[in-house]
Amino acid sequence: MNLLDPQGPVAAANRTILVDSVFIMLVIVVPTIFAILAFAFWFRASNPKARYQPEFVYSGRVEMVVWSIPALTVILLGGVAWIGSHQLDPAAPVPGTGSPVRIQAVSLDWKWLFIYPDQRIATVNTLTVPAGAELNFQLTSSSVMNTFFIPQLGSMIYTMNGMVTKLNLRADNEGKLQGLSAHFSGDGFPDMMFDVNVISPLAFPDWVTNTAKTDAVLNEDSYRKLMQQGIEKGRPVYRLDDPRLFDLIATQHIPPGPGPELASEAGRSHSGGHDAR
Repeated sequence: MNLLDPQGPVAAANRTILVDSVFIMLVIVVPTIFAILAFAFWFRASNPKARYQPEFVYSGRVEMVVWSIPALTVILLGGVAWIGSHQLDPAAPVPGTGSPVRIQAVSLDWKWLFIYPDQRIATVNTLTVPAGAELNFQLTSSSVMNTFFIPQLGSMIYTMNGMVTKLNLRADNEGKLQGLSAHFSGDGFPDMMFDVNVISPLAFPDWVTNTAKTDAVLNEDSYRKLMQQGIEKGRPVYRLDDPRLFDLIATQHIPPGPGPELASEAGRSHSGGHDAR
């Protein structure tokens, strides 16, 4: 999950913003550190050449330096953040090769469900995508607010129950990446990670075909069992029985889960209820 080793254009742009911001801040931090050391050395008690001015109150030149440099730094940082945030609009298209792949992601307690509506399959805690293709994500949550993040592809984004957020990404190189939840959501949060397998565009149809051969079916009934709180150790795959399932989740036709609950009696009495949300 190396932020400085991007595997897609969005992550590469994120790295550029991060590196530029660090260098801009170093422009003021490094001289300030050296100035502190220089002042401490020059105005040491044993230096007879140091000029002491105990009555010093105000200097326009000093004030200009003290205020102008931080102001310029803030303006530069603000400009980098402003321009970068608009260029990296999560919903902005990310052109790729071949046909775009639609993926509907649902954050559950404590696992990730990925639905491929066009391929009529679904996976849990593993995301398989073709290299070079535009990835069109629709994201929602089955209960509490969560965060979807693939560091080497970029753009961390929230998932919330009752609404859909959009995110477009692209993976340029084949390989195995790691995704995670970046928002605390209860006891199982540390294990709420998922694999990202970037495969050849020629191998993607074969993967879809093999996945569709599974006997497990994802429909409203099996989803209700899947959304129960728990850590999924395996990587189950499903045939998608109802392509409207994501819409039913996002519009709350399927009631949301309870979210994390306090486990101890002391915690319940302190909060005054059973729901930690």
